[in-house]
Amino acid sequence: MLKKFYKFLNLQDSNDKTLNDNDLDASKSNTFSQINFNSFYEMSQKLGFESYKRLTQTNLTSQSIAFGLLNVSQQFATAALINNPVPLLENQIQLFQNQMQLLQNSLLSLVTEKFEPIVVPDKGDKRFIDDAWSKNVYFDYIKQSYLLYSTSILDSIEMTEGLDAKTQQRLLFFTRQWLNAIAPSNFILTNPEVLRATKANKGKNLIRGLKQLLEDLDKSAHLLSIRMTDNEAFMLGENIAVTPGKVVYRNRMFELIQYVPTTQTVNKKPLLIVPPWINKFYIMDLKEKNSYIRWALNEGHSVFVISWVNPDQSYKDAGMETYMHEGLLAALDVVEKITGEPNANVIGYCIGGMLLALTLSWLAENNQSQRIASATFWTTMFDFSDPGDLGVFIDNDIVNALEREGDKKGVFDGRLMGVAFSLLRENSLYWNYFIQNYLMGERPTPFDLLYWNSDCTNVTAALHKFVLRELYLGNKLIKKGELTFDNIKIDLSKVTTPTYVVAAIQDHIVKWKESYQSTQVFNSEVQFVLAESGHVAGIINPPTGKYGFYTSNENVSDPDEWFKLAEKQERSWWLHWGEWISKHSSGTVAARKPGVDNDGLPWPVLCDAPGEYVRIKAFEALA
Repeated sequence: MLKKFYKFLNLQDSNDKTLNDNDLDASKSNTFSQINFNSFYEMSQKLGFESYKRLTQTNLTSQSIAFGLLNVSQQFATAALINNPVPLLENQIQLFQNQMQLLQNSLLSLVTEKFEPIVVPDKGDKRFIDDAWSKNVYFDYIKQSYLLYSTSILDSIEMTEGLDAKTQQRLLFFTRQWLNAIAPSNFILTNPEVLRATKANKGKNLIRGLKQLLEDLDKSAHLLSIRMTDNEAFMLGENIAVTPGKVVYRNRMFELIQYVPTTQTVNKKPLLIVPPWINKFYIMDLKEKNSYIRWALNEGHSVFVISWVNPDQSYKDAGMETYMHEGLLAALDVVEKITGEPNANVIGYCIGGMLLALTLSWLAENNQSQRIASATFWTTMFDFSDPGDLGVFIDNDIVNALEREGDKKGVFDGRLMGVAFSLLRENSLYWNYFIQNYLMGERPTPFDLLYWNSDCTNVTAALHKFVLRELYLGNKLIKKGELTFDNIKIDLSKVTTPTYVVAAIQDHIVKWKESYQSTQVFNSEVQFVLAESGHVAGIINPPTGKYGFYTSNENVSDPDEWFKLAEKQERSWWLHWGEWISKHSSGTVAARKPGVDNDGLPWPVLCDAPGEYVRIKAFEALA
């Protein structure tokens, strides 16, 4: 079979015993004469073995998702076929008529002029931008037939009555995943761009792609993690995360980085940043021009950042209480010892903000609210009643399965979480790279944001259980007195700390209206800001960036009403926050340098920023 494929591409077997990158470079040879047929055969065998191994692996979570899909499919069938079959029947008749019209148009286009398309891709759908998808009758037919079929299926789900919103959302999401997986653009013989590349390269692109696929499989968990960027192009501390600083404290949970000041004087109140632990902190320090850390230093802040450990199985029982006591509270203790200040301005990003909110409530209950001078939340969810697309992965059965997996393994593999987040935007963050890397055989291009996005972290079993069951399923963070946390009842209405909340209008992970609910529960001054763009770009938007924000002086109960009252400002929210935080900075003092405490005595420095914990990869922690 493989020999026939070689012959089809005008290729020959070879006596060469090695297969390296030079062999796979189209500029080195005009044919495959240098490629060892046996090496290609061995790679194909390995791919088959790896695929079979993953298909046959026992995975409680996958089984739970599969059973859940079976259940919602049965609900859909009952609602569509029994309760009211007429809309489904009409939908199928329309699909048949459209397909027949498309076939007729395509056949006539072979001998006459082209017809106007029956269906066109959605705006922003980049799968079919190649000219051949429109100018070649064969590919145009494949494209339109696929789009008609996909649209018909999704429409039939949306129009079916009798489905609750959660069931419909899950069915739409997983149906969309399947439809996008079988798109003609994902296959060699139905993608004109791939066929051209295969012909031009004499098939070398497929060999390069196969080699890259096997490399990615070696570093993947149960699901394939596709490389989005050239991971070899970045070195932490050299061309990414390069803002000068020192690790001034380390325990089993985190390293604390104190950054070198860039101004002669600094704000009296230090600034402590609590990043999420499902990604690494250097999203705030990718490069100088968009580094929030460097900008904050230039604004005169004494910047401290928590760098969380990438946990292994021994961290199984480290829960949210551990992250508070051995994380945020421990960091506050160290910052106080170094600066002499009894409190700090604290920023919490995403799930780091959830920890900050819980800590504020804990401090209030224990009469220690004065330890945090102000709290800033970046894209933090307070109300979990609508968790967005992530909600499709979360129900009681799946959480039960995840808990059993956690009891067995100790941690949730960060690589799986990375794939799950990619599948929220599957065409741009998954299948696009599948085509580029494996079918076109191209090397991923260097991109610092995608390097950070791929540098995932594991989550401890106890922490994962708490967040999913108590917050996502129970929605207890916002409910007064329903969440027991470290021997207290969480009540955010007792929090009086001045608060600044930033949400992003296009955030698909933390919907802005769920973040807005913070304005209704904190018993303090709450400044709510709605940034343009999404979960990352909406936050990492320096003054030279292109996104503005909305804000209002009145926090009404209805977020839609708030948006009507809000005014847009055509500048970065960083500048607005800078004006706000100046009210809580208590003047200035001489710049604080790492390695010296407030009394001028030496303070131990463990290593240079960005530290050691940030360098540990998820698969290395689990090795």
